[in-house]
Amino acid sequence: MEKIISTDGTPIAYQRSGSGPPLVLVHGTLGTYGRWAPILPALEEQFTVYAIERRGRGESGDSPHYAVEREYEDIAAVVDAIGGEVTLLGHSFGGLCTLEAALRIPRLRSLIAYEPPAGLTPLEPPDFADRLRAMLDAGDREGTVLTFLREVVRMPPHELAFYRTLPVFPARVAAAHTLPREFFAAQEYRLEPERFAQLDVPTLLLLGGDSPAFFRQNIEAWHAALPNSRIAVLPGQQHVAMDTAPDLFVGEVKAFLSELG
Repeated sequence: MEKIISTDGTPIAYQRSGSGPPLVLVHGTLGTYGRWAPILPALEEQFTVYAIERRGRGESGDSPHYAVEREYEDIAAVVDAIGGEVTLLGHSFGGLCTLEAALRIPRLRSLIAYEPPAGLTPLEPPDFADRLRAMLDAGDREGTVLTFLREVVRMPPHELAFYRTLPVFPARVAAAHTLPREFFAAQEYRLEPERFAQLDVPTLLLLGGDSPAFFRQNIEAWHAALPNSRIAVLPGQQHVAMDTAPDLFVGEVKAFLSELG
């Protein structure tokens, strides 16, 4: 793992691998850089991949007081350290951070965001984050993770059972303490289309064909806000196609980027 120092002095770790144009990966809530393992070999064939480990987990540092804006700055700091034009690919909450980071980066080749929140409507009752914190305080880290996946992501039982068998699942449990703050940040976020009106970067918005309706609403809101965006639907998938259909996911990413030359 390599590290850079973000704007507020926090060290941010990332794994570099592969060869080719730079592609920066930003995982979502409960993720780590290891969440990309199912698709990493295929991406490394064409790209130099920089898989960020977001603050608060793994080898990255943290700060005493959380603010989501620091997440945006972390991504921009990694891009600045890489130099030149890069492609950013973010998943879920990491997709939101990626899109906001794009406003802080002078030059980008392209953007890819897979089901980022847009703050259209609350996903859960206002006390949901408090419930998560109570579970964490009781020491039930795995229960916290499973509750989030069932009630917010709305992962179906067969997919959740598969998810728990993945090698990266223990790292997700280890990152459970970051869940309430990121859930609250996503709930509080409100997409302001006028802020993105000049972000004329080629953008691919990925949507699971079987994802709950609110994911489609969010994607359509981002599509309307981003002047150079398009939506690609992943048939038969929901929120984690990197795990459930890695070839399909990589195929969409590579097809989009190959069109850009």
